[in-house]
Amino acid sequence: MADLVTGIRRIPPVTRFMLGSCLGITLAARLKLVSPYYLVFLGEHVIQQLELWRLYTSMFFGSTRFDCIFEIAMLYGNSNDVETRYYQGRSSDYAWQLVFASLAIIFANRPLGSYSHSRPLLHTIIYLSCALAPPGTQNSIMGLITLPVTYVPYAMLGIDLLVSGTDVAAQSVSGLVVGHLWWWLVWGANTGAGGMERGLLADYARAPRWLRNWFGEREGVRASSGPGYRVVPPRRQQADSRGTGHSWGAGQRLGSS
Repeated sequence: MADLVTGIRRIPPVTRFMLGSCLGITLAARLKLVSPYYLVFLGEHVIQQLELWRLYTSMFFGSTRFDCIFEIAMLYGNSNDVETRYYQGRSSDYAWQLVFASLAIIFANRPLGSYSHSRPLLHTIIYLSCALAPPGTQNSIMGLITLPVTYVPYAMLGIDLLVSGTDVAAQSVSGLVVGHLWWWLVWGANTGAGGMERGLLADYARAPRWLRNWFGEREGVRASSGPGYRVVPPRRQQADSRGTGHSWGAGQRLGSS
C-alpha cells in the first residue's frame, strides 16, 4: 500500500489530477453510483440552470466499455510526458493552459452536440506531446504499432474512425485542432522539440501568481529536462542577482603551475 501511495505521488500534479478525475467519474458511472445523465455536457442545463459541474465532468467522463483502459493509459503517458519534459517545475502553467484548451474544446464541440469531451481532450494532449517531441522520435501506440511521432495523432484519428465511426472521429478532429492551436499560439510554430514558449499568446499563457503559489512554485525559476531551457537553481539565481562587484576570476589551486 505504501508503494502504491509513493507511486501515485510521483505522478506530476496536473496529470495526477486528470487521472483521478477520469477514473473517479468514469467508474462512478460504470458502477451506477451516479447516473451518466448528470455527468454529460448539456448546454441548456449549463447555461439556463447553471449546472456548471458539467463543464468539468464532461471533460473526464470517458467510455464505460473496456477501451476506457486504453484511453486512460494514453492520457497518462502523453500528459506525463508533456508535464515532466516541457512543464517541469511549472505545472501551474500547464494547468492554466489546459483550462483554456478545455474551454476551446467545449466551444468547438457545440456544433457536434457532444455529450462527452474526454476524447477530444486526449487528442489535444497527444498532439501537443508529438508537436514538442524531438524530430525523428519514434512512438509506440500501446506497444502494437511504432510510428514516427509526427504521424501518431493521425494514426489515432484513423483508429477512432475505424473503431467508433465518424461521430467520434469528428470529436477527435476538434481535439487535434485545439492541440495545434495550443502549440502554434503558445509555443510557436518553429519551437520544435520543447524550448521556451514563443507563440503569439505566450505572455498570456503564464499562470497567475495565485495559481503558482497554490502549486508551491517559485517565480522566476524555470526548470526542464527538455532542450532549450537553462536550469537555474534557486541559490545560483540569487547569487547571480547579487553579483555587482569586481569579478576576481576562478583562481588556482595552491601548488599548481
